[in-house]
This record gives sequence, structure tokens and C-alpha cells, in this order.
Amino acid sequence: MKTSTLDHAAGAGAGSTPAPTFRLWLMMVLEFAIWGAWLPLIWGYMGKDGLAFSNTQIAWVGSAFAIASIVGIFFSSQFADRTFAAEKFMAFSHLVGGLAILGMYWAKDFPTFFLLMLVHSLFYVPTISVSNSLAFAHMKDAQKEFGIVRMGGTIGWILVAWPLFFLLQGKSGVDAVAASRNIFLVSGITSLVLAAYSLMLPHTPPKPAAPGEGGFAWLKAAKYLTNPYLLVLFVVTFIDAVIHNGYFVMAGDFLGSQSVRIPPEWIMPVMSIGQVAEILTMAVLGSVLARLGWKTTMILGILGHAARFAVFAFMPTNQLMIIAVQVLHGVCYAFFFATLYIFIDAAFPKDVRSSAQSLFNLLVLGLGDLAAKWLFIPLQSSLTTNGTTDYRQLFLVPMAMALVAAAVLLVAFWPPRSLAVASAEDDDLETEPSVAR
Repeated sequence: MKTSTLDHAAGAGAGSTPAPTFRLWLMMVLEFAIWGAWLPLIWGYMGKDGLAFSNTQIAWVGSAFAIASIVGIFFSSQFADRTFAAEKFMAFSHLVGGLAILGMYWAKDFPTFFLLMLVHSLFYVPTISVSNSLAFAHMKDAQKEFGIVRMGGTIGWILVAWPLFFLLQGKSGVDAVAASRNIFLVSGITSLVLAAYSLMLPHTPPKPAAPGEGGFAWLKAAKYLTNPYLLVLFVVTFIDAVIHNGYFVMAGDFLGSQSVRIPPEWIMPVMSIGQVAEILTMAVLGSVLARLGWKTTMILGILGHAARFAVFAFMPTNQLMIIAVQVLHGVCYAFFFATLYIFIDAAFPKDVRSSAQSLFNLLVLGLGDLAAKWLFIPLQSSLTTNGTTDYRQLFLVPMAMALVAAAVLLVAFWPPRSLAVASAEDDDLETEPSVAR
């Protein structure tokens, strides 16, 4: 497979200037550090030793991302595609989102806390898609470069844990929960830093609708799902998103269970093995894509889930194997989700790429996450008797889902040989470089 040549958004000639890889990499570091700062610890902070929110209230806060992913399709990504330069969109969004999450440091009551989280999510979630689109617009070769650039996000997620380590050091119980509200300071400050840094990112102008064409970028992006290969990918992405989010729903309890017996303080470090592996997998993603192509790479990513849950199901007492299999997280994420984002950029016209990214992120960040909670939390409860969970039956479900998703992709996913036709047919050919494969 030959790789694509993606030029600068302004339409400069290919190879005229070097791709701003480091600037894009640093953008991803900050982008995902914002999210990684609060996500692991916010649940305990909202619990009985912290704000004492009810389970329903906690669920509403946890649903803010899903709400934002839906709203983002119709509004935020529309603005990024059609109206605002991507770097200015990023700057404004992170300014408002950063101030909102900073406010959560002082919020004590549920209405204020939820409202601030919703505002933060509404402005932050769309930037995940826009940051992808901005990066793709300035890469010389997306298949080779995106893995390296997106690796910055994983590094940012890991690095942001260090300020929290020192803030929480020596504290336990109620004191640790109280100190954990510093997550909002770390996240908010990082967001404001990225707001300022975004103004130094390469200029990425919007792409107005062609004359006589509707101005709704999200609607044009959704119409592309009438292409069978994109519809199949959309369905498979939903299934894989449910499995992926289900891992985070179930893994913590499983690792700390009487079957595996990993001490509580080691659960997060064990799960972070997957993030370290993700860094390494991202580094080789370009080479893997060049050798194996879209379909095989994504199938391997889905089968990584099947293998991991198979170990969980059939070796629930083999602590060493359960720890070792965490490395498959890198394969699961990079080979499917990172490849998915590259594919979306190649398969959709550039005037709707932020909206297309948001359309798929609706599944990854929103509906897939909600479905995972609605599926696996009740399922685990039904398989638990006297405090003991039948983990074999529990993990056979996501394992089977992964095998079905891989089979559907194998049988029904047939993208065109040249995505240049699919992605450029409605583009302005004067500003859209040729793509060869």
C-alpha cells in the first residue's frame, strides 16, 4: 500500500515546508492531559467520603461527555468545519472549558458541579475531533505520522499523574479524597495553557460549503454513511466502543477481586501497562498500516480485545497472565481507534472532516460509553452472588462481541482501492492535493 500525501490546509505544495510534527505532538500531550487529570479520581471525590452525591447524581456527571458528543455533532464541529479556523476554535474552547473545570474546585452542591462539568464537556469534547482534523491537515503522510503525533496524548495522560502523585502523597481515606479535588486545578491550568498554545498552532482555515450545497457539515458527513463500507465501519465502531469502554467499567473490580488479588494501590499501575504499550504501538502504527492495510490492522485491534477478555475468562486466577495481557491495550487502541481516525480523514471530504470525526466520536465517547455502562454493570450484578462474581460468564460476553465485530469487518468491510475518489470527489481540487495508493 502506498501512503497518502496530505498537504497543509492552506494548500501549499507538498514538501514545500516540513510538517510541524513536534507542535502537533505537544498539542496532543496537553489535549489528553486535561482529560487524564480528572477522570480516574473524580468518582471517589463525588462519593461518600467526598461530595456525597447519590449514584444517580454521579451517573449524570458521568454522562456529560456523552451529552457533549451528541451536541458537538450539530454545533461545535459545524463551526470548526465551516466557520472558524481550527486553532482559534481550540483556543476559545479550551479557555471556556478550562475556566469551567477550574470552577469545579470550589463547587460543592450537585447543580453547580454538574453544570460546570457539562459546560466543560460541551467545549472540551469537540476539541478531540478538531485536534485530529487540525493534525491531519498539516501532516505530509498521515499514515506514517499520526501514530507518532497521537502518541503525545498517551504520554500526556501518563505525565499528568505526577502532579497528583505529589499532591496526594502520604494521604489516605477521607484526607486523600479531599485532596483529590486538586485534579480540577491541574486540569483547568492545563486547559488554559493549551488555549494559549493553540494560537501558536499552524493556521487551519475553515472550508465553506460549495455553492448550491447545504451548509450543514454534520448532515453531509452523515450522508456518507450510505456508502456500505462506511456504514459497516460505523456499526463495528459502536460494538468496539462498547467493548473498549466496558473494559474500564469492569477491569478495576476484577483486578482487585479475590480471584486475581492485586492490591488496591497496584490496580492503576497494572492498568497503566496498557498505556505504556500504547506508546510503543503508536510508534509502529505507520509501518503496520503500510504492510497490512486498513482492514487487517483494524481486525487485529478488535481481536486484541477478544484475546484479553479470553485470558480474563479462562485464567481468572493466573495473576501473571492477567498482568501481562494488559499490553494488548496498545494493540486494541492504536490498531483500531487510531487507524479509524486516519481512515476517516482519508474517506471524507475535507470540508466535513471535523464533523465526520465527531460522528464517529459520538460512538467512541458517547453512545458506546453509555451502552457499556447499561450493559456490563447490570450484567455483572446479575452474575454476582454473595459478593462473588462469575467472571467467566461475564467476560465471555465482550469476547464474543469482539469476535463478531472482527468477523463483520472481515466479511463486509471493502473500502475502495483509492480513497482519493471517496475523499476528494466533493472537494476543491485546487486546494486538495492528490492522494495516491
